[in-house]
Amino acid sequence: MPAAKWVPSRRGPLLAEDVTVQAPTTGNRIIAAINRDPLTAPHAIRNDALLAVLTATLAVVLALFVDDGRRPDALGWALLLVSHVPLVWRRRRPVLVLLAVVACVFPYHFLDYPHTAATQAAYVALYTVAVTGRPLRTVLVGIGVITLSVSVMLTISAHEALGLLKASGWVVAVLFLGVDVRFYRQYVASIVERAERAERTREEEARRRVAEERLRIARDLHDLLAHSITLIGVQTSVAAHVLSADPERLDRETVAKALDDIAETCRSARGELRTTLEVLREHGPPDARGPLPGLDGLPDLAEAARLAGARVEQTVRIRQAPPAVGAAAYRIVQEALTNAVRHAGPDVSVRVELEERQGALHLSVSDDGTGPAPGGTPGFGLVGMRERARSVNGTLDAGPRPGGGFEVAAVLPLTTTGKRTG
Repeated sequence: MPAAKWVPSRRGPLLAEDVTVQAPTTGNRIIAAINRDPLTAPHAIRNDALLAVLTATLAVVLALFVDDGRRPDALGWALLLVSHVPLVWRRRRPVLVLLAVVACVFPYHFLDYPHTAATQAAYVALYTVAVTGRPLRTVLVGIGVITLSVSVMLTISAHEALGLLKASGWVVAVLFLGVDVRFYRQYVASIVERAERAERTREEEARRRVAEERLRIARDLHDLLAHSITLIGVQTSVAAHVLSADPERLDRETVAKALDDIAETCRSARGELRTTLEVLREHGPPDARGPLPGLDGLPDLAEAARLAGARVEQTVRIRQAPPAVGAAAYRIVQEALTNAVRHAGPDVSVRVELEERQGALHLSVSDDGTGPAPGGTPGFGLVGMRERARSVNGTLDAGPRPGGGFEVAAVLPLTTTGKRTG
């Protein structure tokens, strides 16, 4: 059998990244057997039957060659061999197995057969009780076994009882070994459980990050397409109106300007769309996707809205904001201006205000238009704006103004949120 085997990768046999799996060594098998829970180990009955046979063979050899009692007769051999039979079920009923072994071993010792030969089965049963039970049960069992053993040997002679009491240190050692192995297995099991829990946590975190990234890209695409398509639609309407209003007195300059605005909007949309889609092709960390849009891009949004026919008045009383907060404010203003151009009616007046108050960015976009038609199907604009605000632990309110028009108001804390929003 070879010491190692090659496991081909999924991309073909025997490539450079193939993994070499070493065959388990004898030491690894021993450590695995020690770490394995005895109550759930595979082939328990078969292994314990083999252990009982080996222990009985050792007991027979000791009974034949160790002279610490009279040579066993038929009854002695029967008691010695029968004491090993319960070991086959030692994992299922450890206390009952110990009692069965004691019931055979004590008459064996009482009849003064070779004492060393009968200790192996008792030690195995004691070890099983210690390794499978609580420490309190182990202590009680140890005290009971030592007390009963000394009491039985006192019926033979005080000298034998004293010798057994001196040898009871082996009983204590076996019990401590079982308790130590049990604690070691619990320690290993806790390490494995923590590792599995950490792995599950990493997988859940990865899934959460993927979901957040998908939502971010969906919001980006919605903001980009809605804003650009709305502006293109308005500018196209302007060009169409100029062409159809008075064909004989065609204002070529106005038509050319409208077409140039459409082309510029298309170029800008293509650039942003390319930047957004490049995120899907990147294999590096999420933080390597380039600068986020921020407050410095607000004048461009206002100019684009003016080109679409809106009168935009902008007041910015804040110089700097965290990248995530700036990106959220940029997208909220972009969506609010897009909605104003689309729904507020012709010749709409829009006021954009941003200022810092009490450690937060207060944002307001209001217009004096007619607002969306009642009973229309709501889109994803307001939902996206609220998600943007929520992503930086902020709040957003949107609705008709008491004096007419529509207003979007948001409060975005100027603290580091640990999230990136694009």
